[in-house]
Amino acid sequence: MSKTIKVALAGAGAFGIKHLDGIKNIDGVEVVSLVSRDLEKTKEVADKYGIGHITTDLADSLALPEVDAVILCTPTQMHASQAIACLRAGKHVQVEIPLADSLADAREVVRLQQETGLVAMCGHTRRFNPSHQWVHKKIEAGEFNVQQMDVQTYFFRRTNMNALGQPRSWTDHLLWHHAAHTVDLFAYQAGSPIVKANAVQGPIHPQLGIAMDMSIQLKAANGAICTLSLSFNNDGPLGTFFRYIGDTGTYIARYDDLVNGKEEKIDVSKVDVSMNGIELQDREFFAAIREGREPNSSVAKVLPCYEVLAQLEEQLKA
Repeated sequence: MSKTIKVALAGAGAFGIKHLDGIKNIDGVEVVSLVSRDLEKTKEVADKYGIGHITTDLADSLALPEVDAVILCTPTQMHASQAIACLRAGKHVQVEIPLADSLADAREVVRLQQETGLVAMCGHTRRFNPSHQWVHKKIEAGEFNVQQMDVQTYFFRRTNMNALGQPRSWTDHLLWHHAAHTVDLFAYQAGSPIVKANAVQGPIHPQLGIAMDMSIQLKAANGAICTLSLSFNNDGPLGTFFRYIGDTGTYIARYDDLVNGKEEKIDVSKVDVSMNGIELQDREFFAAIREGREPNSSVAKVLPCYEVLAQLEEQLKA
């Protein structure tokens, strides 16, 4: 595909705007349609980014013949059904993490992708962050092997707010969203499938109806282990912090920054063409469309993560 890839983006909230900012830096791509539930706010964002078509209904965007691909930044509970709608409409699709909030729905998206042959990718951004890419390249070169990952995912969400501090119309989830990042990254960096997984969770929030604290243990087939702590109750430094303990060193990744175990900064600015993980994720999506290939973090490649999440959910229910 040599022509401009024309994109519809659904979800004009915090993450939708991150994608719009990243796409501005990518040649040969144009966002032509913006979908969000509040038409007035959608128009404000569309005007800022020069997007000609706005709607509150994804079906309107899917009906546009010029649209080649869709990026979904919508509430978790809509991801699978909307990804399926995009594939059935003949559009390539990138759905923000998580792919689904049930294993059955995740498997249906993968089945339909395989049936259509379209590019379908999930936004497992940690595969693309320069910090984690740097570690992955050391692993691929045989210079580092993960023995243990210690991960903390901490937010303060005792009220239902998004990353911009605005009220959410839906409820986020520690297991199916935030744990998905680490479960996938651990298997990816260990280079080995997860064979054992355990989880415990704290009290259920009386209004939000979800656990606000969770602890997960993972073991890969090659013996590597991972401990993941998650909280929506943490009133302190926010975000996700990854400690890689390996056979030749220790590395600590904080989004796009990386230090060694002595807190000495590692320059990751030359790892890829950008320091923006979301932009790099989008670049991979559009490159896969142009080259007719399976992308890194394709729905098929990340499906094992959702199989593990489903096992953990069953444990927590029991």
